[in-house]
Amino acid sequence: MDKIKLAQRIGWIAAGFAIIMAVLLIANFVQTSLNDPIENKTIPALVKRLSQNPGDEALKAEIRAFDLMARKAYFTSQWQLRTGIYLMFLGIIISILAVRFVLSAKSKLNEIDRANEVQGLDKLVAQKWVIYVGSGLIVLALASGFLSSNSLKKYMVDENIVVQEEQPAEISAPAQTQQVSAPVDSATLAGNTATAENPVATDNPATNTETAAVTATAPAGIPTLAQLKANYPFFRGAEGMGVASQKNTPTDWNGAGGKNVVWKVKVPKSGFSSPIIWGNQLFVTGADAQVRMVYCYDKNTGKLMWEAAADNIQGSPASAPKVTADTGLAAPTMATDGRAVFAIFGTGDVIGLDMSGKRLWARNLGVPDNHYGHSSSLIIYKDKLLIQYDTNRSGKLMALDVKSGTTVWETARNSKISWSSPVLVNTGSRMELILTTNPNVNSYNPETGKELWNIACLSGEVGPSAGYADGMVFAANEYAKLVGIKLGGAPEIVWEADEYLPEVSSPLAVNGLLYIATTYGVFTCLDAKTGEKLWEQEYGDAFYSSPIYADGKVYITDMSGKTHIVKATKDYQKIGTPELGEKSVCSPVFADGKVYLRGMNNLYCIGK
Repeated sequence: MDKIKLAQRIGWIAAGFAIIMAVLLIANFVQTSLNDPIENKTIPALVKRLSQNPGDEALKAEIRAFDLMARKAYFTSQWQLRTGIYLMFLGIIISILAVRFVLSAKSKLNEIDRANEVQGLDKLVAQKWVIYVGSGLIVLALASGFLSSNSLKKYMVDENIVVQEEQPAEISAPAQTQQVSAPVDSATLAGNTATAENPVATDNPATNTETAAVTATAPAGIPTLAQLKANYPFFRGAEGMGVASQKNTPTDWNGAGGKNVVWKVKVPKSGFSSPIIWGNQLFVTGADAQVRMVYCYDKNTGKLMWEAAADNIQGSPASAPKVTADTGLAAPTMATDGRAVFAIFGTGDVIGLDMSGKRLWARNLGVPDNHYGHSSSLIIYKDKLLIQYDTNRSGKLMALDVKSGTTVWETARNSKISWSSPVLVNTGSRMELILTTNPNVNSYNPETGKELWNIACLSGEVGPSAGYADGMVFAANEYAKLVGIKLGGAPEIVWEADEYLPEVSSPLAVNGLLYIATTYGVFTCLDAKTGEKLWEQEYGDAFYSSPIYADGKVYITDMSGKTHIVKATKDYQKIGTPELGEKSVCSPVFADGKVYLRGMNNLYCIGK
């Protein structure tokens, strides 16, 4: 009888606890909905103040602190909601088990007089309160879970337009363009703008738009590695690891003053994708809540050769997903194999175009459930377009046929959301596709999508891609750690470090050295084999771009637009700090002795 009473008390306590947790979960959800930390208006106000006084270091530090607090508050809230749901279900389970124990014990005590039985339990059974309370708890649990899980979804699909930080537009003169392709679906010939300092032409632009659906055919052939290296086809170069093969790269320029600026044009739509180059063609993307665009420029003159809209795509959302201003809808860098060019946007739209702007194919992968916005860049292996698609709902790695856009293979990933990009690695014995996410560094066979190995070593919101050199993979993330992974029969971590960690910028490994750039303005060099720090420099401005090696030098552009150039040596040897004259988060790109830089507003060609 004592056990029955104890079980009865435990059951009621557990049921009460579950009800309290359900009420707290709903209250917490309502409070979060009314005051979303990511929607905090303090940061935009501070950014506006900073635009009026860009040299205020104290204000920059305050913005970084508020940004960090907002993100921590948001994900702490999400963790609390999930934990609350687990605790509520635990209370329900305990209460059900307690009731079952009481009923079972009662049936075995037939000799006990009913007057001595537990009156509370008899009343509970007689009035069917077991069913009512249990059902109520389940409904509350489901409602709380639904509301909690949809908090993030609501943030993503809000129909408000993308909020972008306002940037001053430089006065520019229109320039003449010339048509290089037949009219095609969404591929338009449009006017190009050139600055007054470097006019490309003097006539008004001509525009030719054709909306008829015309599908082009991609030429056959797979580029060799030598061809890839001779161009700049992917994010961070030919293999996506930040090593450029170009020589005689410039080290001195001034974007505002026009020093060594070959040309400068305003990109019609904003975006944070870095340029890619093949032959004489340079490609970037731009987007807003209404349109998603691909732009093709003549890399030698800055003329806009053609532009193409990623529109009329089956499955594309009617309204753009809501993304943060520092990501936008055109953050992923494009990819090209010299036969065609490919782009992906924050809507989940992927488009393939031939080199003259004709549409080959287009499809929607599903709107990414991503609270900042999708930013993983594309890369190509042979005839496959490889896409890392990690969202809050699930993670997957996809290979699309470059000619048709059809899925060749798709691999589900046991990972959390990430913003990093895949890199291709030739280990000497095989090709591997390396991805970073929370919690794993994963390797896949790019031909089949089969996972080759994984090591759990990361945490948090993973933005940096992997680095690779000399049989070692390097992975890092802010608030986690930096690891050196030695490949072989069984890949293993051979060293770890946690002093300087990147939040967005990807590590660069070259010549036995490893370079790390942080969002708090520190650029550091380590011994790649041991992880020993060789030198560090504090520049003050945050780094979102990734360091790139070219011609014995390392280039890293901070958010203020200054590019820090150092010799790729064990000791710190500064070469120069040329300035772009506007903010930038894109990585430098090299071709034919020139460097191409994308600022918040303009695209630059630097050289002599």
